[in-house]
Amino acid sequence: MSMNMMAPLEVGLGVRDLPRMRAFYENALGCRFVSEVFVPADKARQAALADGGYTVVRLQTSHGERIKLLAPVDSAPAAQQVGPILAQPNASYLTFIVEDINAAMARLRAEGVEFLTGPERVEVRPGTYLAFCRDPEGHVLELVQYADIASYRNDLKNRSV
Repeated sequence: MSMNMMAPLEVGLGVRDLPRMRAFYENALGCRFVSEVFVPADKARQAALADGGYTVVRLQTSHGERIKLLAPVDSAPAAQQVGPILAQPNASYLTFIVEDINAAMARLRAEGVEFLTGPERVEVRPGTYLAFCRDPEGHVLELVQYADIASYRNDLKNRSV
């Protein structure tokens, strides 16, 4: 039996500096603010998310997915990761499929982002371009542009991307 999803996928990211991270995701990636909620310590412990309380800010992409930025009350500074992405324990990244990767990269560069893949997009297959970077707290982000999105996601044929 398959899991029947009722809404687009949501991703939660643990963060330390919530105002800075919210500004980055709104300004650099164009996410829209949805809500901000504080969860008290007793509920945070029940949810296995934090010993103390935490604040969650929900942001939404232009395609309907949501990114939740979760900032615990009692948090240590995040350790900066070095080396290739997949060499990291529990490696993960968020993929943003964009219409114009060069414009997206320029917008991120204007926010001070440096790309792990260098200053230019990388053509990994004919017509498939990508670039990897990190947000201000080190979460890995991937930008991808497909020359023919329908060849990658034929389920989107009748939807504008």
